[in-house]
Amino acid sequence: MLTAVDHVQLAAPPGSEERLRAYYVDVLGMAEVPKPPALAARGGCWFEAGAVRLHLGIEADFRPAGKAHPGLLVTGIEAYAARLTALGAPVAWDTALPDRKRFYSEDPAGNRLEFLEPR
Repeated sequence: MLTAVDHVQLAAPPGSEERLRAYYVDVLGMAEVPKPPALAARGGCWFEAGAVRLHLGIEADFRPAGKAHPGLLVTGIEAYAARLTALGAPVAWDTALPDRKRFYSEDPAGNRLEFLEPR
């Protein structure tokens, strides 16, 4: 029986770790967590904020997904969107879900992220 999502894995191009750290830590406010030594040699970064865990793995032939994305619940979505905008991250609001406020953003690798708050 499924009980929860442990983490979401996103891909990124080689050499992008510093830009990813700047975005996920400085812009989104997540904390970087150390990867186990056996996995650290592969590159990439892991980030957490509360129960949210995002793993960024390195792919040599990386291409960002145009549609696939994690949906991340937030509180104070307007203030959070303003934070992202002030720090230079794109914010694109979408009103298609009547029971949620939501916007999309992209990380430095072009990964699409959806941020939602129940109305």
